[in-house]
Amino acid sequence: MLTLLFKNFIRSKGTKIGLIFLLIICFISLLIGQQFQQKQQNNITQAAIYQKEHIARNAAFHKDEIGLLLYYIKFSLVNKTLPINSLSIGQRDINPSIQSVTIRGLEAQKYDSELNNPNNLLSGNLDFSFVLIYLFPLLIIAFSYNLVSEEKESGTWKIVATQSQNTFLYILKLFNIRILSLITVLTIVLVAAILLLKIPFDQSLLTFYIIGILYILFWFSACFFIVSLQKNSNFNAVILLTIWLFLIIILPATINTYIVNKYPIPEALELTVKQRNAYHEKWDMDKKITMDKFYHHYPQFKHYPLPNTEFSWLWYYAMQQAGDDDSARQSQELENKLEQRNKASQTIAKFIPTLHAQIQLNEIAKSDLGNQLLFLKETKQFHEKMRLYFYPKIFDNAPVDKQNWTKFKVETFSDSSQINFAKALLPLLIFNILLIGFGWINFKNNKQTF
Repeated sequence: MLTLLFKNFIRSKGTKIGLIFLLIICFISLLIGQQFQQKQQNNITQAAIYQKEHIARNAAFHKDEIGLLLYYIKFSLVNKTLPINSLSIGQRDINPSIQSVTIRGLEAQKYDSELNNPNNLLSGNLDFSFVLIYLFPLLIIAFSYNLVSEEKESGTWKIVATQSQNTFLYILKLFNIRILSLITVLTIVLVAAILLLKIPFDQSLLTFYIIGILYILFWFSACFFIVSLQKNSNFNAVILLTIWLFLIIILPATINTYIVNKYPIPEALELTVKQRNAYHEKWDMDKKITMDKFYHHYPQFKHYPLPNTEFSWLWYYAMQQAGDDDSARQSQELENKLEQRNKASQTIAKFIPTLHAQIQLNEIAKSDLGNQLLFLKETKQFHEKMRLYFYPKIFDNAPVDKQNWTKFKVETFSDSSQINFAKALLPLLIFNILLIGFGWINFKNNKQTF
């Protein structure tokens, strides 16, 4: 009977159109992911070439003062982009994956990003995670909303009930056929992604696949529960589409508004202005005040006395450091608020399957807010490392031509955070069990109607 039910399902023109349309959209999303992947790789390659040429050109032009040279030279840090990021671009399209900084004030540089068309950023990328989260449920609803009600409305349900020994088992078979068809689509797409996007079949991809399956099962479980109410087809369709609209659009927008108002953050521009004002006002202050702050921050440099001249690079870079120090409180406040937003969204998402699935897919792909916060922390450490390396050379006025400038390559940050399987899988699993359980109870209580 299962074979017959499958043939009857797959022969439907609507089924064929729906599955073919979904496959086409999925492969388009893979091509968009490939373009994004190539763009990221090209940016990294160009950054390495640019840094090499940039350092060589400035070193040749500014031969006399290493302090002046380091005013211009930028050093780049790359946030490693995993191949699986092509499936879930997340925040990588708005947050830079490359930070190029001088050893001057960091806060004025930390939030620099690429220029992008705001309309493109608003619409976002049609990556595979978007297709999975937004479009798969619509096809699931189209396949499942009228499984029992249509046959009851057409008058054929009594024939089915007469010929089937167990009508509940028959309904499960109908759902299983549709579940297998969507999981097959998911499997085909991820196999294609492995081949097209060179994604390794590792723990990350396996977890991505399992979350995809659980997410598909969640929507089938929701359909199973609504069908178990044994209402008419119109009622089922309206309720399921309302649930889709609520979980996909209305609830996430409401939660985002709540989090934004709950944890207001200072603008990055405001922080940049604060740092620059703190730096510029030092030009009119007593140099001793600036130097005392600098020596307090870096006691290891106290043996470098301030030259008795109108201008010195020691004083200049002390002013730059003072700008960062004076804006440190605002910087820490911004970082704390972003972390609070990230934690709040993760906590709330545990109770909303659509949000939870999206956040977990982004976490797996290292394209979430948590990854960006780690990258900003690494940028700060990278900037500090370059400062501590060059400060003694600047204060000693080391010869420019005696430095090995070719050794300064583009460095890479790798997010080493591990996947928490319980956090990733349990919420979806619990929702599936609850919906299936309630649906089974409804079918059992209304058994006499079959």
